[in-house]
Amino acid sequence: MLRQPRARGDLTLSARWRGGRSRIGQLRQQGSFKALFPHGTGPALRAVFLNTGGGVTGGDRFTLRAEAETDAALSLTSQAAERIYRAQPGEVGRVATTLTVGAGASLHWLPQETIVFDGAALERRLSADMAETGTLLAVEPLIFGRAAMRERVQDARIEDRWRIRRGGRLVFADTLRMAGDLDALLRRPGVADGAGAMASVLLVRPNAGDMAMRLRDAIGGQGACSAIRDGVLFARIVAEDGFALRQSLIPAIRLLTGGDLPRPWML
Repeated sequence: MLRQPRARGDLTLSARWRGGRSRIGQLRQQGSFKALFPHGTGPALRAVFLNTGGGVTGGDRFTLRAEAETDAALSLTSQAAERIYRAQPGEVGRVATTLTVGAGASLHWLPQETIVFDGAALERRLSADMAETGTLLAVEPLIFGRAAMRERVQDARIEDRWRIRRGGRLVFADTLRMAGDLDALLRRPGVADGAGAMASVLLVRPNAGDMAMRLRDAIGGQGACSAIRDGVLFARIVAEDGFALRQSLIPAIRLLTGGDLPRPWML
């Protein structure tokens, strides 16, 4: 039996450059949102967040705030795939992520897959406020149903809203909104042409467009990318299932991070 709805989680984390490396500047965690800090080498602070509630369903509320302060480097990923369970009528799960990137700082937002179950209802918000000289890499993979169980998502509602500001100006806005029979919707050639998984990849930094050709090569024929404007590169990858998605997504992450793949992605 699924757990009762209305779980809460609140996580606030910052990375601060001190003593020749990025260290925890602020950490506050409440409810079922927790952060772990695996040992590793290099100057970046690496954090793994987890939802101890085991998933998200209607009425749940989760908030994550992360900041890479001036010159600091912060890499965030999830311990495992997040699951969006069936919601009760009229209930919606909400997840809000707020990122801040200081001058000369770098923040990598690299959660593992979000698996959407039949009957799910999710509203997710990702917002970022960046300095002109900061770097943001954001990746969000979505899987629709469990392919191994031949699950079809025939009644669900998903809204994924991204808003990115750089130097106080809005430089990127994207809203992915799907409702109803997602299995039928994803079969449309103009939507996903039968794909059961997709991912959004965003790189914002000075000269981000210089990576466009190499990113196209990394994802192959599984998607497309575009240098939307100066300093903003966006790609959307589609694949048959989660395994096929990772075959394109992992090379893309390695390319855009310079080979730095979060440890949970290698399990």
